[in-house]
Amino acid sequence: MILSDKRILEEIEKGTIIIEPFQPECLGTNSYDVHLGKYLATYKDRVLDAKAHNTVVHFEIPKGGFVLQPGTLYLGVTVEYTETHAHVPFLEGKSSTGRLGIDIHATAGKGDVGFCNTWTLEISCAQPVRIYAGMPIGQLIYFAVEGDIETMYNSKENPKYANKTTKPVESMMFKNTF
Repeated sequence: MILSDKRILEEIEKGTIIIEPFQPECLGTNSYDVHLGKYLATYKDRVLDAKAHNTVVHFEIPKGGFVLQPGTLYLGVTVEYTETHAHVPFLEGKSSTGRLGIDIHATAGKGDVGFCNTWTLEISCAQPVRIYAGMPIGQLIYFAVEGDIETMYNSKENPKYANKTTKPVESMMFKNTF
């Protein structure tokens, strides 16, 4: 079940959902709009290795915007820091973003209960498009959880994406054993 606007507000009041900064005008019927932060990153190497720590180069989006190019994966970050203590958050692109040919996540749209951070975006585009820091980029949708949670994300022994950040975070796949 997806939480409605009223239910999201109730959960914010209870402290089970935290959104900073919170702007009431960003609350939709059953979602909350998030915005593109000022930092992007690209991988240093053109060929990525799932078993290696692939490093990134961070850069700031200029005031006049930045033109995304097809064929390049950009990592972005949300302005909003969120905490979700009793629901499963999903990040989806806004229809206006999609209609510009921008995808904001490759496969990582679901967060875990207990995730406390900004959201790293896996941005790609269908054709060159200029983007701007602070533009609406996506929306968070919250789902109710069935059953008790044994281990929240923020209480796992080694959560890979728990360090609070205002910059995009590269893949930590190399920390897995395979």
